[in-house]
Amino acid sequence: MTANWFATVVIFAWPAVSFALYRTRPFSEATLWTILGALLLLPSNVSVKLEMIPAFDKNTIPNLCVAVACFALAQRQRVVRPHLGVAEILAVAWIVGPVFTSVLNGDTLVYGPTILPGVGYYDGISALLGQLLLCLPFFVGRVALQRSADTEAILRVLLIAGLLYSVLMLFEIRMSPVLSSWVYDYFPSGFVSEMRYGGFRPVVFMKNGLAAAFFIMTAFLAAVAFWRLKTGIIRSFPPAGVSAYLAVVIILCKSAGALIYAGCIGFFVRWSKPKTQVRIAVVIVTIGIFYPVLRMTNYFPTSALLETAMVFNRERAESLQVRFDQEQQLLAHASQRFLFGWGRYGRNRVYEENFGKDISITDGAWIQVLGQFGIIGFAAQFGLLALPVFRAMSAFRFVGSARDRVSLAVLALIVALNLIEQIPNSSMSSWNWLLAGALLGRAEYLKAVASSPRKPVGAAGFGGQSLRSGE
Repeated sequence: MTANWFATVVIFAWPAVSFALYRTRPFSEATLWTILGALLLLPSNVSVKLEMIPAFDKNTIPNLCVAVACFALAQRQRVVRPHLGVAEILAVAWIVGPVFTSVLNGDTLVYGPTILPGVGYYDGISALLGQLLLCLPFFVGRVALQRSADTEAILRVLLIAGLLYSVLMLFEIRMSPVLSSWVYDYFPSGFVSEMRYGGFRPVVFMKNGLAAAFFIMTAFLAAVAFWRLKTGIIRSFPPAGVSAYLAVVIILCKSAGALIYAGCIGFFVRWSKPKTQVRIAVVIVTIGIFYPVLRMTNYFPTSALLETAMVFNRERAESLQVRFDQEQQLLAHASQRFLFGWGRYGRNRVYEENFGKDISITDGAWIQVLGQFGIIGFAAQFGLLALPVFRAMSAFRFVGSARDRVSLAVLALIVALNLIEQIPNSSMSSWNWLLAGALLGRAEYLKAVASSPRKPVGAAGFGGQSLRSGE
């Protein structure tokens, strides 16, 4: 099933929407709405592919928009540009790694009647360009969203978007996930998979119901942060009431993962010290980046998790067992080309030797990245997502006000949850990269201010700028 013509139109019309945002809103807000708006409104799993050019979709189009805007405004005002460091090394490894993958995977794989072609230089260059486009928001966020006001703007935009989106989600909870089919004549996931407990998971225009539930969970965390700060976003609605409303929406989404995140992390956001929250974020990303090693060495407590799941839901426990079994066989396959992976064309998957049937289930982004681009690709991508949390921890002592500490801690938790969510699921988006870059930029800015008696050049950031003439 393919999407209708309107889906293609809105994808290519998004630059006009982005331009209007940059004309009328401050840079930080325009950037946030350009990326988040595309994630929430543009069709999922729909793209336009031209020869020798990465696909244009709901990630690449807004990424190009914010990159162009950042470049344009950077000509007007000098900014604090990062020096060569760990982030740059990881970024180069992630972007250039696919070229080495293509060089090392020129052989053809044969599994009975199934023939998988080798990966050529064209594939390597294409993947390189694709990786570069995907990480553009990371660098934009790092350079342009460094101020404390930008961090709070992220939470505010996230909460407002969550409240608006919740209306569409409630509609689909009641009527079934039909909006994508109505608007784009296309449904991005399996309709049956969104049926749970006699009802439906809302999808709206996102990849699937799990992604929608995870998004509304992060909006809930932002709401709890404003509740703690005693700051109302909507008049006549107390922050506690907004948090309670979003909590109800999360419950109705019927996603165990989002519900657990909201209950556990929401508690810490509301009642624990911000520094404790950042420490929790560090623990979360540490588990995420070492998960492949823990699985390969059998140190991850799979048996304990299965026993616990069996107590609550036998069906879910059996599903978890299948997931662990699949990860084990995919890890065994990935270990054969451990450094740079197997490349594209499904070469990272496991097939029956005689009949060539694909017997793989690759739900988690981590195993997809590890299989395609090896441990180098995994370390580069997940390292880029984890590094901002570690940097936020080391820079936390430089945060002045209590309000800034709360905002920074919540952002660190959201970035950490974005990373750990890639273990069971695959939901990486431009929005995830933008938040990670913003957190890294904020941490670097705090250290720069603390180490220099003078305010760094461009400390005002882009937050107050727009593309309006005369500004």
